[in-house]
Amino acid sequence: MIPNGIRAAWAAKKPVINGWLSIGCPFSAEIMAAQGYDSITIDMQHGLVGYEATTLMLQAMNASGVTPMVRVPWLDPAAIMKSLDAGAYGIICPMVNSREDAERLVSYVRYPPNGVRSFGPTRANFSAGADYGAHADDQVLCLAMIETLEAVANLDAIVSTPGLDGVYIGPADLTLGLTGRRYRTGFDREEPEILAAIHNILDKAHAAGIRACLHNGSPEYAAKAIGYGFDLVTVSNDVRLLADAAKSSVAATRKLIGQTTAPVQTPANSGY
Repeated sequence: MIPNGIRAAWAAKKPVINGWLSIGCPFSAEIMAAQGYDSITIDMQHGLVGYEATTLMLQAMNASGVTPMVRVPWLDPAAIMKSLDAGAYGIICPMVNSREDAERLVSYVRYPPNGVRSFGPTRANFSAGADYGAHADDQVLCLAMIETLEAVANLDAIVSTPGLDGVYIGPADLTLGLTGRRYRTGFDREEPEILAAIHNILDKAHAAGIRACLHNGSPEYAAKAIGYGFDLVTVSNDVRLLADAAKSSVAATRKLIGQTTAPVQTPANSGY
């Protein structure tokens, strides 16, 4: 089986830079995979991506050698097992709130006797290697998202779950879970209480001997997170990168031609 590049980087004591795909398009996945990320995650939870598109995107990324992961929609054995059969080298699972949730997650990712994963690696047998079944449990990553008040309360029990490789912090939901709507939603948190929670999750994960991962909105914050000790950092996503690049290009062009604002456009079917 082709080794998991994320595990290899961690064994070499290197942080992992992860990309994020929310657009269900094989071509955009292929483009992102060629940009130098260590790993790329397809987002089936909040991204506009279904299972068939996920499979095509995994195929499109194959030539780049980037390590592919999938964030599944929920703690659902069908979604987890099918994503792995399609060739994902890691599963990020949202809303893991208890030791029981974490144990179920691990069981869905591992084959018996370590779990209950059903055998049928339809594409993985080709994309990862014909000996996939013998090595998948040692190579595939199992990451639980910590993003609720309940999960933080159960953190010690979650991070000590056998077979769990790491935790993944979703700062937007974590902020909502801990403070409601007292703060803006989003990434790159600077509020002292949210930073304290993030550092607590990081410290508890490392104390339990597992990895800690963080979703970030900017390269600057991702670099800061690596400085904190995070093992994997996600930097933005394809939607935001496309929007930012397009906005910057349009703004630069308007500045060069002396046009400071976009002209008002009336929809063709407005009746005016």
